[in-house]
Amino acid sequence: MRRLTAIVVSAILPASQPMLLVTALSTASLLVSEAPARAEIPVDALLEKAKALQGKKGSEQEMIKLANQVLAIEQSVDAYFYRAYAKSALGDKHGAISDYNQAIGINPKDAAAYANRGTEKYALGDKRGAIDDYNEAISISPQNANPWGSRGLVKSELGDRIGACEDMRKSASLGSTYAQSLLSIICQ
Repeated sequence: MRRLTAIVVSAILPASQPMLLVTALSTASLLVSEAPARAEIPVDALLEKAKALQGKKGSEQEMIKLANQVLAIEQSVDAYFYRAYAKSALGDKHGAISDYNQAIGINPKDAAAYANRGTEKYALGDKRGAIDDYNEAISISPQNANPWGSRGLVKSELGDRIGACEDMRKSASLGSTYAQSLLSIICQ
């Protein structure tokens, strides 16, 4: 952006007026620095930092800070996702659901956001809402073992033993060792 500004300014001003050119370039640089281009903002770096903090105890506030920095620049599924993850770890289940809602609003095909929102709903006692979200995650990404297993657990708690066993078997067949270990307990 600065190089383009310098080229445009130098094309407009005659070379015989170097002081005017320097003043024009300084003004143009100041304007550019006040409104940086998207490429100059380290959104990807901020998101990578947030991702690296995932699962580390005590890093939740830093994740929220990084996500907020990204969201001040642009609406980002990843930023909402990381912020929701951090809020959940801090016990703010409603805040996490709100952020997962935002992520889903941006990308309605984000299976992980549906699955994680389902987990938050389950934690708040909304088992039917959790199943609805797991259903959506499964319809988007049927080869992901996690929503199958999570839905199986909720079905088991709701007394749907047959449905729970079907989901656990599917999750286990997709590679979930957790579901494999629960099969003998749930499907006796």
